[in-house]
Amino acid sequence: MTEKEFATKIHELGGAAYLVGGAVRDKIRGVAAHDRDYCVTGVDEATFVAAFPDAPKFGKSFPVYAVEIDGAHCEVAFARTERKVGSGYRGFEILFAPSVTIEQDLYRRDTTINAMAIELLSGELIDPFGGREDVLNKKIRAVSEHFIDDPVRALRAARQAAQFGFSICAETVEAMRLCGLELAREPTERIFDELETALKTDKPSIFFRSLERAGLLEITFPEIAQLRGKIQPTAFHPEGDAYEHTLNLLDEVAQLNPRPLVRFAALMHDIGKGTTPPRMLPHHYKHEKRGLEVLKEMNQRMTLPKEWKKSAAFVIREHMRAPRLEKAGKIVDLLLSLNALAIGVKGFCDVIRVDNRGLPLYLEHADELIAELLKIGGKDAPPDLKGASIGKWIHDARVRRFTTIRNFKEN
Repeated sequence: MTEKEFATKIHELGGAAYLVGGAVRDKIRGVAAHDRDYCVTGVDEATFVAAFPDAPKFGKSFPVYAVEIDGAHCEVAFARTERKVGSGYRGFEILFAPSVTIEQDLYRRDTTINAMAIELLSGELIDPFGGREDVLNKKIRAVSEHFIDDPVRALRAARQAAQFGFSICAETVEAMRLCGLELAREPTERIFDELETALKTDKPSIFFRSLERAGLLEITFPEIAQLRGKIQPTAFHPEGDAYEHTLNLLDEVAQLNPRPLVRFAALMHDIGKGTTPPRMLPHHYKHEKRGLEVLKEMNQRMTLPKEWKKSAAFVIREHMRAPRLEKAGKIVDLLLSLNALAIGVKGFCDVIRVDNRGLPLYLEHADELIAELLKIGGKDAPPDLKGASIGKWIHDARVRRFTTIRNFKEN
């Protein structure tokens, strides 16, 4: 059915249908919305189900239905209010009923740019908290004092700032600060979800800087907070400490590569510098080894996707070594190891290119070199070889092939 047909059907049931959330915000911003969510008032659940019997239901705390509108499966929820009765994201008492108004529903939302609605039949903008003005002024502002009821809203505000390039109002930064105590007790999966979304933004550093401003970086990402004040040799890092270097590199890599996995590896590349003893500064000897330990501890605290962890570990281990490799055997081993990782050649090279301000020749031609190396396999080995001898022959043959190709390219 079309959106108008959906709205008309709800109207015939005695209710009203609204477009809500990000689609309204994006309409004001003048950009296409990724999805469209709807809210219904004045209709009870039983009546809705009878009218839309094929719409599947999901949601644990309150019912949400997936209704096909204009060819897409859209989320349709009933207007609801909530009252905080405990700690964390589970500590809410939720009421959804035909008597709940759209204004009451919007009041429970996080920031004003997400607390607007458009009545579908009339096209009227419902904006009781000044969201339109905040969009036009590029401001992130909490809807009400209930912002702090769900501590993860502090991360959402930081993520919205990164996502849209908006600034967070001072009073909202203070509200974020008040979320710290509960945020420390939140399930780490919720924090990771916001991290992943933030890493998809055009300038992910804004997310971390916003958390820092609100005093939440140490609570949510202590490994990154530890980078602050870890000075570096100015000849190589005029941008400042390891924290500034890491966030600058993250933003540059984000311009080259859209994959969150790659951006996470960039974020982690120098993470070991946060544990450099003060007496060693401005040098960071063996920070690669320490970085692997920090990554391991982070994974224990916040379980990371397996491929994220493996790729980040590879970048931590190899980002200093890769630009300086000269021995053919070592280069071959690195290329073949890289080929087996989810980060891929481009992802690894994007990080190295930014961090090293260029690539060694073998990485510039990594794809074609790997293709040539993989042409040599066990089928090519002498028939009299057995077991481990075959593997050694393959490796040696690949090194010889690489040496031939490198000599040709360098000349």
